[in-house]
Amino acid sequence: SWLLESNKLNVDSFINLKIYIYIESGGVNMERIALKSLTGPLNETEEKSAPPFVYIEGNTNLMLDGPRVSIVGSRKFSLYGKEVCEKIIAGLKGYPIAIVSGFAMGIDTIAHKKAIEVGLKTLVFPGSGLSDEAMYPKTNVSFIKKVIESGGCLISEFEPDFKATHWSFPMRNRLMAGISKAVLIIEAE
Repeated sequence: SWLLESNKLNVDSFINLKIYIYIESGGVNMERIALKSLTGPLNETEEKSAPPFVYIEGNTNLMLDGPRVSIVGSRKFSLYGKEVCEKIIAGLKGYPIAIVSGFAMGIDTIAHKKAIEVGLKTLVFPGSGLSDEAMYPKTNVSFIKKVIESGGCLISEFEPDFKATHWSFPMRNRLMAGISKAVLIIEAE
């Protein structure tokens, strides 16, 4: 698993300045790598709400490469909403864009699956920790392997065994918006 640390090391914020990535190899060896900024300066509100660290599983280069576009929407989507989501993502094929979304059923999952299908990288932000036991929704646990194998990653500011709560979803939403150049909302409730 991956752990990005910043505030503990006197860095002003998670997204600004430097990020320290701890790479755990087989649970024994750790290596620390300093990386440059992800998205540029944060405003005062973003500075105050930036997490002290995040956990990442998969391709950490997606945090630096890019533009990233968040695609979010309803869990109870219509056929039209699904088609629009898939057409927009299919139209991005061949561009160096990564798709960012939550891991909820509905538009979030549709966005990740279509991105992988057309060869785009995908960043998954569940509203839980990253362990299989904590992952929400359970129906998507089997999809995690496909995300990682396709060069994507999962990111969470919550401890690995943290189970989703009603307040953890808005917290993850601010991170998704914060690392994205644009947010596309499809059929919000």
